[in-house]
Order: sequence, then C-alpha cells, then structure tokens
Amino acid sequence: MRFQTPIKAVLSMLPCLLFLYVNAVMLFALLSKPVLLESPRYILFGHLLIADSLQLIMVVLLYIFAVTMVRMISYVCIIITLFAVFTFKISPLNLAVMSLERYVAICFPLRHANIVTTRLTGVAIAVMWAVASLDSFIQLLVLFSLENSGYTVSGFCHRHFLQLRIYSTMNKTFTIVLFVLVSIIIIYTFIAIMITVKSASSTATARNARKAYKTVLLHLLQLFLCLASTLFNMINSNSLWNMNPVMALHIQYVLFLGVIIFPKCLSPLIYGLRDHTFRHVFKNYFTFGLKKTFPMS
Repeated sequence: MRFQTPIKAVLSMLPCLLFLYVNAVMLFALLSKPVLLESPRYILFGHLLIADSLQLIMVVLLYIFAVTMVRMISYVCIIITLFAVFTFKISPLNLAVMSLERYVAICFPLRHANIVTTRLTGVAIAVMWAVASLDSFIQLLVLFSLENSGYTVSGFCHRHFLQLRIYSTMNKTFTIVLFVLVSIIIIYTFIAIMITVKSASSTATARNARKAYKTVLLHLLQLFLCLASTLFNMINSNSLWNMNPVMALHIQYVLFLGVIIFPKCLSPLIYGLRDHTFRHVFKNYFTFGLKKTFPMS
C-alpha cells in the first residue's frame, strides 16, 4: 500500500505536466503569429487554453497539498480553494461564447466582421471572469461576515473548511444555473447551424456550415466533460460508497483521473489540432521547426 501513493502521484502529475507544456506551446504559437490574434476565434481559443491551464495548475497544487499534508493558515487555504472552484467555471462559459461566435459566422456571415470584433471579444472575456468569480466572491463575503473566528490557525488544507450548509447550497445553485444557461446556448447554436447546413444553397456555405456544426458538436462534448468534472465533488464522497474504504479510494482515484485530469488535458488539444491553419503553426513549434509549415504573416 505504501508504494501506491508515489505511483498514483506520478500517474496524476505526468499528464498534467505534459499537457501544460502542450498548452504553453499552443499559446506561444498563437502569440507569435499576430494574424491569429486578430481573429476573435483564435483569441477565444487562446483564452480557453489559459483557463484550462489554470485549472490544471490548481488541480496539481491541491493534489500536492493533499499528498504532502501541508499546513497553512485556514484563510489562505479557503482563498486557494475558492479560486480553484472559480477556474472550473471559466471553461463552460468560454465554450458558450465560442459557439455563439460560430453561430454568427455561419448564420450571419455578412455581419460577422461587424458583430464579432476583437474589442467585443475582450469585453466577453471580462464578463466571463466576472460571472465565474461571482460565486466565489459571494462565498468569501459570507465567510467574512458569518465566521469571524477559527480561521487564523494553521491546519491541513482540504475542502471541508467551509462547513456551513449555505456554502454548499450557493455553490450547487450557481453551478446548476450556469450549466443550464450554457447548455441552452450551445444547443441553440447547434440546432441553428444544423438548419443552416441543410438549407445551404452553395457548396462553400454548406462546407463551412458543416465544419461549424462539427465544432459546436465538439463543444457539447467538452461541456459534458466540464459537467462531469464539476460533479466530481458530489461523486467523490465516502458516504456514497457502501463498500470497503480502500476500494472506495481506488474508485475515487480512477474518477479523479477520468473526469478531472484527462478531459481537461485533451479538450484543447483536440480542438486546436482540428483547425487546419493553427495545426501547421503548432506542429512547427512543437517539433522545434522540423516540420515545414505554410508561411504566415
């Protein structure tokens, strides 16, 4: 048993570190090509990479705290935990905005350049951060107003510091509302683009609409993975398992890898490599220039 913890730690950390590196290469590829940063689509993709990378970093950090049993002031642990919860909410919001961008590009192609601008994209990103942080900010205010003692001592950092029922209720309510709204947006854009695919008169329009249709379908899959990650805390509870505690820990560990680590690692990679333009740029930097790419200004 004592050898299983290092093995599990390695299995958890290696995928995170590998795909943090992949995300870093993707971000560098985006930043190195100004023409890509002029497109709202690539700006949103870059923001998705940053959001997923932040979430992976927080997962690694909290996992290290749990394994090493680091002691810290409770307020510091609570702020770190609430920031980790905040990072989980950025990705679904980003997917919704990316779906809306594809919806405008396909359903209103002549107005796309006027509607989806880089300035509006920046505003949308700021709104995403504000909405995603709202839940954690309110919980922090409630914490300071209701619980004035017992949080300046040091202890092990874990998610059970926020013990009042109000915290769980607030988090679940906000999460449900968030995922319902995001699901409605993505499903609506999916149906609208599907209708455009069937009614397209020209071959070029139909081809672009089919590509956008597949992209939004991928967003639905990513949303499902995000939802699975969010539900992990409800699944990951010993009270749910009527079995041997050791077996419960093994199952929880598999769920941790399956619904937290790998979906966050794979979703940006799958989306990024589907794009023909970005794929060549990424391969060039990932292989240190050994792969020949098409020239871009």
